[in-house]
Amino acid sequence: MLGFTGVIAVVTLALLAYVVSDAKATQRWRTGVENVAHAHEIMLHMLRVADRPEAIRGDLAQLEATRQAMFAKLGYGSRVRLRVWQHGVELYNSAPRLPALLPVFGSKEARTANSWMCTAEADSASGLLVDRCHEVDDEWMISLSGLNVLMSSTVFSLPLLLLPAWLIVRIGLRPLRTIAALIGQRDEFDLTSLPDSTYRELAPLVDAINRLLARLKQRIEREHVFIADAAHELKTPLAAIQINAHLILSRVTEQAQPGAAAAARGLRDGVNRASHMVHQLLAFERVSIESDSGAMVEVELAGFIRDRLATMVPLALARDIDIEFDAATPCLRRVHVESLGALLENLVGNAVKYSPDGGKVLVRLGGGDGVQRLALAVHDQGPGIAPQYRHRVFERFFRVPGQPQTGSGLGLAIAASAAFRNHARIELGQSAEGSGLVVWVLFAEQP
Repeated sequence: MLGFTGVIAVVTLALLAYVVSDAKATQRWRTGVENVAHAHEIMLHMLRVADRPEAIRGDLAQLEATRQAMFAKLGYGSRVRLRVWQHGVELYNSAPRLPALLPVFGSKEARTANSWMCTAEADSASGLLVDRCHEVDDEWMISLSGLNVLMSSTVFSLPLLLLPAWLIVRIGLRPLRTIAALIGQRDEFDLTSLPDSTYRELAPLVDAINRLLARLKQRIEREHVFIADAAHELKTPLAAIQINAHLILSRVTEQAQPGAAAAARGLRDGVNRASHMVHQLLAFERVSIESDSGAMVEVELAGFIRDRLATMVPLALARDIDIEFDAATPCLRRVHVESLGALLENLVGNAVKYSPDGGKVLVRLGGGDGVQRLALAVHDQGPGIAPQYRHRVFERFFRVPGQPQTGSGLGLAIAASAAFRNHARIELGQSAEGSGLVVWVLFAEQP
């Protein structure tokens, strides 16, 4: 099917064809009117000197010379033949070389040559007969002078036609632009229904979009419920397997049964990784569920981060890693508490995991004072991430090749979703504290 541009092109071509056809019809009509008027004018002029044939010839020659000069000035190349008889005797013929019978419009001869339009007027009292024939020159219509004559009225009328049409289209599409703006302002989590349209023509469109949003919302909710239920169902058997793996390790000695001890350690590590994956899946689902305005609360961000970091101190102490927090000034910010906590847990947890034993993780909060943009930075002393992988690490289950540390590949995906939910975005770079990675969480300006 033709698109909007195709329809406009077809309409434009049809309009041009109509203009050309109308121009030809208009030219023939104007030629006929000109013939009648000029023949009548010649007859009135000749009646004054009807008793003097020589005067008739002289006056006609002078009138014809004036007409030719005017046509030449206008660039009009159509030929005109004027013939006058009196009592059957030809007194004047402006084009004696032309045949007596000229091709008229619609005749076979007119297919290969310009057609002619002829008008005759007679006066029985004086015996005068005026025959005027005018050539219809199609080529003249596409010349500059022809277009000026034929299209002047159309050109002058275009503003009167196009301006109302433009206003009608603009006003008519305004409700549609409003709907497009409402949809464009939404984030990916907002699947609430659009407000009802007061315009009868747009009501079916709004209803169809709302039905689509409702079906999409139900499908996403079913997916979230399925993943959450599956993860919860896995937690119990994994916990049981984990306990049994620890029991086996506690009863198997390396000296007596070295193979069994290695197998038990492998079982324990595998269960730990599976449990971590399940916890990460649950965390990802929690931060991916659509947000609502009630979930955003105002907190003092520096204090919130400090409290969350305190819960991660045991993880850092197990590897003798120092976590430092630097906040310039207190900062009030509306956040989604659970998702922001997941963001900190994953970013700082990754920094601790990839930093060497005895290393340092630096967390800085700055800006938000109306001068600088509010930003949270997490510096580690790990191997960092090569630039070619920095855009891919936010994909689910992607892990940088060659990493010795185990993981699920969900940590940065969870952090990115949590950042988006809190009107922020994440950027990666090289840490100024060493060779490690720095993760910036850049918050948008609060409305």
